[in-house]
Amino acid sequence: MLNKLFVILLLSGLFSIQAKSQSLQEVYYQNVVTNVINKITGKRATADVVLDFAKDLIGVPYRYASGSPSKGFDCSGFVTYVFRNFGFRVPRSSHEYAQAGKPVKLADAKPGDVILFTGTNSRVRRIGHVGIITSVNNGEVEFIHSSSGREKGVTITSLNEGYYKRRLMKVVSLL
Repeated sequence: MLNKLFVILLLSGLFSIQAKSQSLQEVYYQNVVTNVINKITGKRATADVVLDFAKDLIGVPYRYASGSPSKGFDCSGFVTYVFRNFGFRVPRSSHEYAQAGKPVKLADAKPGDVILFTGTNSRVRRIGHVGIITSVNNGEVEFIHSSSGREKGVTITSLNEGYYKRRLMKVVSLL
């Protein structure tokens, strides 16, 4: 027990002094340390921590079939990168997220839940896009995702926009 406490104190001390603006690499390593501490103490990542990490990636460009912050993300590459950073075992492709986690009704969705959409053609009812819910306020749902559309890259979008509302398929909880 004393060894575990020493490791926790040592690792947390390494990141107690932080610059105001951190590089993605610094954020990544800080989260690695958080994961080690959480595994030792038995804690899980909270939605706030996961979403803070995801929001640090806003502006990373869209790149088809990529899951790298240095190259860019496609939608599932982004969601996978975020959750795997916290030790979650998640799929790599958007349609596989339909089988991950626990299904949640949109009315019961909360920040940190994964939101699934059709691909660009909403008439083809097959999952082809994925994001993470960032907020639910008075029926308005916002989500963070890597978009290939006009927004290009990691951005936050409102579900109330008709384009995404028509494409909504499912919400699942991984946390």
